[in-house]
Amino acid sequence: MKIKLLALMLFVLASAATSAQSVGEKWPAIKELHTVVSETFHPAEEGNFAPIKSRSQELYDKSSALLKSDIPAEYRTTAILGAAERLQLKSRALHKMVVNKATDAELMKALTELHDIYHEIGGLCSDKK
Repeated sequence: MKIKLLALMLFVLASAATSAQSVGEKWPAIKELHTVVSETFHPAEEGNFAPIKSRSQELYDKSSALLKSDIPAEYRTTAILGAAERLQLKSRALHKMVVNKATDAELMKALTELHDIYHEIGGLCSDKK
């Protein structure tokens, strides 16, 4: 699973590098969200759940801000907006799990699902180039 996610991340990064302006440059809110996703998901993969436990509210706030942000016209599609809404719902549920002291295994499952939705958005944005 790690290899599959790494391959997807490399594809998204390579796609972004070849364009004149990256998705994050066009849509700063996605870049801000990426920072929190990567700084919480990757430590959890290694068994360190402290970052997601301390930043779950921030993750929810950034995913909510994504929907409220000035979304570039080329990314304002039904598929991307739908995925962004699912990301917001998943991040709210994850935050509630943290508050309610869910197990690390439960948090990892929810965080992985959230991470996958984030990369779905990245892939959909790359398809728009």
